[in-house]
Amino acid sequence: MYRRYCCLLILAWLLTSVNPARGDDNSSGQRYNPSANPLLFPTKKEEVEIRRRQSISLNEAIKIALENNKQLQAARIQLERAEEGLKAALATELPTVTGQLEFNQRADDAPTLPSARDRTLLLGQVELRYNLYDGGRRDATISRAEREVYLNKLEVERIAEEVRFEVTDAYYKLQNADAQVAIAQAAIEDFSQTLRDAQLLERAGLGTRFDVLQAEVDLANAQSALTRAISQQRNARRELARILGLGEDVELTAADEIKEAGEWQYSLEETIVMAYRNRAELQQALVRREISEKNREIALADTRPNVSLFLNYNFTNTFHDTFGPTGYAQGYNLGARVSWNIFDGGVAKARANQETKTKQIEETNFASQRNQIRLAVETAYNRMIANKENIKTTEKAVATAVESLRLARLRFQAGVGTQTDVINAQRNLTEARGNFLQAIIGYNQALNELQRAVSNLPDKGLFQFR
Repeated sequence: MYRRYCCLLILAWLLTSVNPARGDDNSSGQRYNPSANPLLFPTKKEEVEIRRRQSISLNEAIKIALENNKQLQAARIQLERAEEGLKAALATELPTVTGQLEFNQRADDAPTLPSARDRTLLLGQVELRYNLYDGGRRDATISRAEREVYLNKLEVERIAEEVRFEVTDAYYKLQNADAQVAIAQAAIEDFSQTLRDAQLLERAGLGTRFDVLQAEVDLANAQSALTRAISQQRNARRELARILGLGEDVELTAADEIKEAGEWQYSLEETIVMAYRNRAELQQALVRREISEKNREIALADTRPNVSLFLNYNFTNTFHDTFGPTGYAQGYNLGARVSWNIFDGGVAKARANQETKTKQIEETNFASQRNQIRLAVETAYNRMIANKENIKTTEKAVATAVESLRLARLRFQAGVGTQTDVINAQRNLTEARGNFLQAIIGYNQALNELQRAVSNLPDKGLFQFR
């Protein structure tokens, strides 16, 4: 425990010089909103210059991404569209009422005769109709609409889970880039100290020019490594800003410290079963299979009889041009209609067979998706276990490397050790620091992959982001 505490203190010191203080520009509540114009096309360099640097936590990044992600917004609109489709399907269970009113004028006799006169007819009809039986089309259509709503809910969840995974992965990569910069800066400090020691010994006549040149080469190599690390850090910052959908002038830095993200409480077998139960992709394949079955029923409904009931009221009112109304008639009709498309040339059967094949395709997709999910779970689980063990090993290596460098430098300054010992100790320390951070970040990344493989943790509730 003491060693881990010491290692975390060293890590915190390394990262202090890399992460700027929070609150550079946190006064505005709109600072993370993207441009209101999705077709924004910058044409001036001032429009793409970085003017704001924001320090952001992982939870803040996930929240922002879920608000800004265009694909997720489109999925939610598609869900609303499917819900309206369900309302339309449910409306077919109700009777329909239609009305018709006709107004025309005609002559009683031939227009050439003197006795001819015009009359005006007013014809009206109101009909109530109810589709009593339609071969199962109505029930299948409603059921299909319900499945489509559920399918779109699953799509909203799938995209939200994918966004959360991508943001978390990008955030850990940024943390890793920050750590590499910090390690490179620490290496420069160590090699600078070695160079100063070599120069002092040379001036005192206890060292050689070769030792100084070797220290200068090592320092130059460390500076080159720092330059590469800074470049990767900038790229990681831009990638996170891209995933969050932020503006052109914003640069993000990681506010969270690098530490283990949590513990995985489940065995590999439990994790696999949870993934099968919770993954939206598997549910989507099953739902699409059900939709194909409903489409098949709808196609076959064209070959079955249709029975409808009707009740109508009609009236006729006759007007002459000068003498007022001369006649009025009305009547009611109550009955049933039966229609049957006895032969359609095999169209309905062919469409039903199409949906049967689609159903088989979805069954194949389900099996393929299930195998991919298991592989993803096992891969992430094994990586997590390996990195968990590496954390324990590498934290001890860091503490040992720090002490080895201290002793090597004391021996070199006292003239009883060699510069080669110091350089080797410095390289070992740089490598140990890198391995320690890689173990922590690798563990967090594997944990993130497991959480993606087993969606809806910790509450296992569907549609939590809607």
